[in-house]
Amino acid sequence: MDGAPDPSPHAPRGRGAGSNPANRFERISIAAEEPGPDRVATELLRDSSRSVIATNDSPDIPFDASLNPYRGCEHGCIYCYARPTHEYLGFSAGLDFETRILVKEDAPELLRRELAAAKWKPQALALSGVTDPYQPVERKLEVTRRCLAVLAEFRNPVSVITKNELVTRDVDHLQALAEHRAAAVFLSITTLDGELARRLEPRASHPRDRLKAVERMAAAGIPVGVMVAPVVPAITDAEIPRILEAAAGAGAMTAGYVMMRLPGAVAGLFADWLGEHFPDRKEKVLHRVRELRGGRMNDPRFGSRMRGEGVFAEQIRATFKTFRRRYGLDRPFPALSTAAFRRPGEQMSLFG
Repeated sequence: MDGAPDPSPHAPRGRGAGSNPANRFERISIAAEEPGPDRVATELLRDSSRSVIATNDSPDIPFDASLNPYRGCEHGCIYCYARPTHEYLGFSAGLDFETRILVKEDAPELLRRELAAAKWKPQALALSGVTDPYQPVERKLEVTRRCLAVLAEFRNPVSVITKNELVTRDVDHLQALAEHRAAAVFLSITTLDGELARRLEPRASHPRDRLKAVERMAAAGIPVGVMVAPVVPAITDAEIPRILEAAAGAGAMTAGYVMMRLPGAVAGLFADWLGEHFPDRKEKVLHRVRELRGGRMNDPRFGSRMRGEGVFAEQIRATFKTFRRRYGLDRPFPALSTAAFRRPGEQMSLFG
């Protein structure tokens, strides 16, 4: 049948989205009963990609190359800007994004091949640029851990960003890289309110545990920072000073922020989420989003998409700058270095 199924007002337990909105690339969709409040199981699918390093030339992204062991993310963050990427795979940006996870099982082997190639020019990799490398399934599969082992062997620098304390499991590889100025870790903290985090990011680590991960990284000598990401207008923006204070107290060296952006189907999913969790504040929040985005729900333009525009955007910028300085999070952050990069066995082959 033509037309998309009506959104469900309630997300299944442990999930962010309550529906599967129609894929923008599909002209025909099937109207089916949406999942109820019971649990929806996660389905793991094999990703047959033949390369794992992706590059970009976006002027407002602080890295040129990234590594993504997974596509889709079980954390289920309702605001996630990456949700529409699942539509390129024939899935929905809604529940599909957080329940149908594509796994690059051979990512470590592919990474080794790409780093060993003569055409690879050593540079920092972001782990990851799209979905979280430490989402729940990583605890069992260890794809990210095995990729870090390869990076440590080659001493190729890496910057990790995650919402999961599981990153502390891999402190051994990260510490080995940090000895060569080749590792940095960022914990993304949206709110310090555990109940709000459970609603916004149902399967991500509790904010308390993310701060403990910051402490663990700092104690291990691994450069660590915090990203207040995203800032959710009229819901989490007032927490910026407290998050920065907590980050500094845990040992973070620096901090940054990103304003929430709602591309494609994410706008509708977020509006539905507001109707379920903050019905009395829904219109205020959406009004503030439009105020930041020139009257729209999303502004994809480089330069403004990460920060927004207007009076409120300037207030956030000034608040962040003030408290970042107050808590000593504006210190220079160690730059990642490629000086120690090596191709294992290369020296032996020169004299073999």
